[in-house]
Amino acid sequence: MKSKTLLILALVMMVNALSYGTIIPLLYPYASRYGINPLGLSLLFASFSLFQFLATPVIGALSDKHGRKPLLLLSLFGTSLSLAFFASAQALWQLFLARILDGATGGNMSVAQAVIADSVSGKERSRAFGLLGASFGFGFLIGPALGGFLSGYGLTVPFWFASGLALAGTLLGYFFLEETNPKHKRTELSSAIKLLQPQEMISALKMPVIGILLGLTIIISLAGNAFIIGFQSFTVDVLSLSPKEIGLLFTLAGLISLITQTGGIKLLERFVPIKEKLLMYLLSAAVVFLLALTFASTLPVFTIVLVFFMFPNSAMAPVLSGIISENTPSNKQGKVLGINQAFTSLGQIIGPVFAGVVADYYVPGIFTFSSMLMLVAFVILFKQIVSMSTSR
Repeated sequence: MKSKTLLILALVMMVNALSYGTIIPLLYPYASRYGINPLGLSLLFASFSLFQFLATPVIGALSDKHGRKPLLLLSLFGTSLSLAFFASAQALWQLFLARILDGATGGNMSVAQAVIADSVSGKERSRAFGLLGASFGFGFLIGPALGGFLSGYGLTVPFWFASGLALAGTLLGYFFLEETNPKHKRTELSSAIKLLQPQEMISALKMPVIGILLGLTIIISLAGNAFIIGFQSFTVDVLSLSPKEIGLLFTLAGLISLITQTGGIKLLERFVPIKEKLLMYLLSAAVVFLLALTFASTLPVFTIVLVFFMFPNSAMAPVLSGIISENTPSNKQGKVLGINQAFTSLGQIIGPVFAGVVADYYVPGIFTFSSMLMLVAFVILFKQIVSMSTSR
């Protein structure tokens, strides 16, 4: 049952990732028809993330109360509707409204993580999270190249196709995904309302161990999402690549993610069994390669450095999610992972906006900005490890 559940979940999330991956190479070229510049693109990303930030903790807590399956299906269906609206947009405000709709129903990752927490024991969760990440990696492996290809038939075609994929993921989950949170294990709903209050988010940061980990989530998410804006702006405005070429670069990144998250994390854990130390090494590598991207002024150099960066970047989130899950009581997995996803969304709000401001002055500077953020996360984690070693 556990294997079947994880397999179906991976398939559902792969289809969801495929729908998202299909539109990634086209967001900037498509939105530029409405006068979007890098700063405007960052605001488009931020509008999605803001509403995801507000909705995801509630969706996570609702899944603790009403079950994982209905909330996951709601999120997937919302994605399908938003992509259809995005494809049929006639004005700039409609693009923003479509992204807001997707964000408001975009709690699928926290619910998927809760399904894993329901189904897999603590020691195996990092690898299960890696499997979930691998399903996304596979979606990003095929999706961008597919989106670039479909763009040859018109820039709206990939968005309609992606909408259909998200709907297919919804139907797949409806007919085949088992509920992993039975009624006798469900919690009360009152906590979901409290999560909307800022002081609750701040209190979560003050929790022993978990608070530090949530802080790392914010910083890493902020850096990673700034990088995404940097990637989009750099490939279009500096390297002048076509949607098909950008799609191939995303496909390459997806291939590396797939390799890393299917077997790479397991291999890394053999050499570095202490997950906190593994995360520290991953952060240090990310600092170096992000800084190198600042000076990657040609396509060959940019591609080579991107390849090296994607290895640590693909492993960080599953490892960190595994650490958070292992330090969380079983009856609060949905709540805490929902908070974690909300902090990820917070980084998705702030990171692109900062990146857009930096891009107005110097596009490659976004990579330097992301590198410095990763360095801050490295220092915080290093101090935490030293503190834990001293207390022992």
